[in-house]
Amino acid sequence: MAAWENNVRKVVPYTPGEQPKESGIIKLNTNENPYPPSPAVKAAYDAFDNAEMRLYPAPDASELVDAIAETYGVNSSQVFVGVGSDDVISMAFMTFFGSEKPVLFPDITYSFYDVWAEVYGIPYVQVPLKKGFRIDPGDYVRPNGGIIFPNPNAPTGVLESTDMIETVIAENPDSVVIIDEAYIDFAGKGKSVLPLLSKYENLLVVQTFSKSRSMAGMRIGFAIGSEKLIKYMNDVKFSVNSYTMNRVTIKCGAAAVRDTEYFESTVAKIVKTRENAKKELAARGFTFPDSQSNFIFASPTKLPAGKVFEELKKRKIYVRYWDKPVIRDHLRITIGTDDEMNALFKALDEIFKEA
Repeated sequence: MAAWENNVRKVVPYTPGEQPKESGIIKLNTNENPYPPSPAVKAAYDAFDNAEMRLYPAPDASELVDAIAETYGVNSSQVFVGVGSDDVISMAFMTFFGSEKPVLFPDITYSFYDVWAEVYGIPYVQVPLKKGFRIDPGDYVRPNGGIIFPNPNAPTGVLESTDMIETVIAENPDSVVIIDEAYIDFAGKGKSVLPLLSKYENLLVVQTFSKSRSMAGMRIGFAIGSEKLIKYMNDVKFSVNSYTMNRVTIKCGAAAVRDTEYFESTVAKIVKTRENAKKELAARGFTFPDSQSNFIFASPTKLPAGKVFEELKKRKIYVRYWDKPVIRDHLRITIGTDDEMNALFKALDEIFKEA
């Protein structure tokens, strides 16, 4: 090893879902939305004057920030935007988790959390989930430097109640509590903890355009919190890179968030397909927690999950599989179109018949 390598920060990077390049793939492995973005997004994109590309974007992305604030009924000073929710959460780790005490998050959850902690040198503890992949709020009543978990959780799809989450926040007034709501729009109206912002200055809620708004390719995430939290995040952001959001994305994002009718229609289609998929998978012997996201964390009983994963891949159907303790018996299956899901069910019937 060269001497300079002793000074290199060495981490095990996050591994995203496979992005196959061949055609004809049914891609149910990265929780993308199977439907296109709002027509208003295309209109905004087509109307964009490419001469503007020579100019830097507005550092505060005010057009997008204002549109999000208007849609969610908060002040613009309470909104932070970033290049996908990954960027937003990464910035939050950098901003709020500077204590020598460990940050707490579940042991089965979004696998980027421990990566960020390692990159930024943040101590952390992965708290084991209870039976049924549930969070016990009592496990988070201990000295800590911050708390983060998704709701619904990923990859399990389990939704925790607002009351449970409020217990965690109320018991940790000296820590910033981040609720990652990447999938909350699929859980039904009134399930977000955004209303708790009026009571807790230490709460930060993160959401994304990648799932319910069909814009994973444009990379838009946002956080809503107290003015104080958002100011601290912007201070760090502007100390790293002032121009993270490009002009096209700002305009298209503003158009997307304002088209509530299309957004609600698309979410409703996915939820309907998800509920049907639960019945179809159960009929084929799968067991799973009651997902409130746009995926199902399903365990086959007729064959090992790894075997089903490989057999589906041979048939050009991609789902997500982790060969890790506790979850290696499960497949995370993204909800696609009805036609895609029917192709999945047909393939499963073939696989189990041949077994």
